[in-house]
Amino acid sequence: QTNKQTNKQTNNDGKQPDDQNNTASMQTMAHCETAKFMGTWFVIGVKPTYLETTCSNAVEKYTLLSDDGHGGGADHDVDIDFQYNNKEPITSPLKSLPQKGWIQGPNKADSGEWKVSPFWPVKMPYPIIEIDDKLYQYVVVGYPSRQYCWIMSRKPTMEESTYNMLTERLTTKHQYDLEGLRKVPQVWTKEERDRRGLTKEELPDKYLSTK
Repeated sequence: QTNKQTNKQTNNDGKQPDDQNNTASMQTMAHCETAKFMGTWFVIGVKPTYLETTCSNAVEKYTLLSDDGHGGGADHDVDIDFQYNNKEPITSPLKSLPQKGWIQGPNKADSGEWKVSPFWPVKMPYPIIEIDDKLYQYVVVGYPSRQYCWIMSRKPTMEESTYNMLTERLTTKHQYDLEGLRKVPQVWTKEERDRRGLTKEELPDKYLSTK
């Protein structure tokens, strides 16, 4: 079940002019439970921003700042810790981009419409357009112009059938052109798991490389 989000953008909140090129509305999830969305997500596929064209081992961690979804007095609702290797997994430089999230709509505990700021004063739309609404094991975040998208999983791998299902929905349901979509390499060792502060629950041993 989805909501239709109109796609008319302005520059008042820091968006770029190219955000206004696509006139089709974007369907967001009618229900996305904020508490269930929190935690660690591995980026499996991406139509990348300029920072992500060669990235690997991309991981996003979401932390709700207050149980009531109102930030606990902070100026935003969610802290997002985004880390990735710039090129090859493990060996290339590790990059970090802390971000802030704002949950939109009257019910911050259940909303598929967010805004995210990678840096001031930019505040980008962050529509949640697909989610595993039972177990919250996969999610797709879109972008109104269809220039970007993020396919994420709770683990560093995703079944090919699930990935294909999500990319098909991107094209047929969300009017995406998948040119430029890339799979993000996810290669992990025990040492890298420890260095990145991931637990065995977040990254079980069976996903680790012995190389």
